Amino acid sequence: MKKYELCVVVSAKIEDEERAATLDKVKALIERFGGQVANIDDCGKKRLAYEIQKMKEGFYYFIQFEAETSAPAEIESRMRIMDNVLRYLIVKPEA
Repeated sequence: MKKYELCVVVSAKIEDEERAATLDKVKALIERFGGQVANIDDCGKKRLAYEIQKMKEGFYYFIQFEAETSAPAEIESRMRIMDNVLRYLIVKPEA
């Protein structure tokens, strides 16, 4: 199992319950492909560098998890079609 970090930018136009549900979907997606969530860092609402889908702000979450090497590609392909997720990126942190 390798360590990864997932950055998710969630729409600022949705309610708190919807945002929590979106985050739960992301966690479930990681666990579905054999990953284990280690830590979730909620950075809150921040201004975007450029406008995305006519939005200027988004909620940033950084999720550290461990998974097999095939999991990130599967997770990214499923996140691509998720509602309320503006951007996402999975990286492997340096040791």
